[in-house]
Amino acid sequence: MNDKMRSLSKSKKKNNEDQDRINKFNAISKSTNVVLNILFIILAALCIVPFLFVVIISFTNEQSLQLNGYRFWPEEWSLDAYKYIFTSGNNILNAYGITIFVTITGTLLGLIIMTTYGYALSRKSFAYKKFFTKLIFIPMLFSGGIVASYLVVTRFLNLKNNLLALILPICVSSFHIIILRTFFKTTVPDAVIESAKIDGASEWVLFLKIVLPISLPAITTIALFLTLGFWNDWFNAMLYIDESNLMPLQYLLIKLETSIEFLINNSASLGITAVEQASKLPRDTVKMAIVVISTLPIICAYPFFQKYFVSGLTVGAVKE
Repeated sequence: MNDKMRSLSKSKKKNNEDQDRINKFNAISKSTNVVLNILFIILAALCIVPFLFVVIISFTNEQSLQLNGYRFWPEEWSLDAYKYIFTSGNNILNAYGITIFVTITGTLLGLIIMTTYGYALSRKSFAYKKFFTKLIFIPMLFSGGIVASYLVVTRFLNLKNNLLALILPICVSSFHIIILRTFFKTTVPDAVIESAKIDGASEWVLFLKIVLPISLPAITTIALFLTLGFWNDWFNAMLYIDESNLMPLQYLLIKLETSIEFLINNSASLGITAVEQASKLPRDTVKMAIVVISTLPIICAYPFFQKYFVSGLTVGAVKE
């Protein structure tokens, strides 16, 4: 009995020593902590200050900007860039609505398709798992190209000047499916699945009430990727959208910037009136205002995803 007590005491002492070594190894001195905090503050400033500088320039008077250059505190403030955007781009509010609708609809549709696909691939009982796993790898290795995609969307699906042409091409990604499949496989315990089946849960109940709540970090991560992709997409609009009332925000802003560049670069050949008008155009400040208008909403949305972003991406990236 005494020998057993001694062995337990030694084992406990050894565990405490091991834990002390781990704590000592992970401990950070106060001076190191201060240095790291200063370093992270500098890195955060390097990320935030450029955007703040862009915002300041967008509120700067164009003539003052030409004379004095870029400054953190301009000599003359102005709203000319934003006035020009919202008066020249008559469909700017409509473009905002189109972009918001496409972003929300595309994100939800993409999550529905990719979560169900990834969950099916993660289950050992799925008979065609190998076939469908190989199937999603094909688009990662080979692509039909822009011409083939354009013909499929416009001729086969007949989606020219249709909002589905902005949603379907980018709502599903093989990379995102792989992340979700790996997350489901490594994070959702098989014991939980089996116990739910024993209790009589159907596949849909199991998926909706057990798997999805556990997998919220991965789903939120993919939702952020999809949101960024849909919000910043202008290339599909350039290919498939000709009607002005269906143009998303990014493409409309690009067209607006292009029209300013055209007027300024060709004002001499267009006559004296055009030269005078071109000289009054807020060329540089409009570019910065475009960045603010297109970026600010997504910056406001990011904090809602941040809580789950890192854990979802790192756990979903674990190899088998």
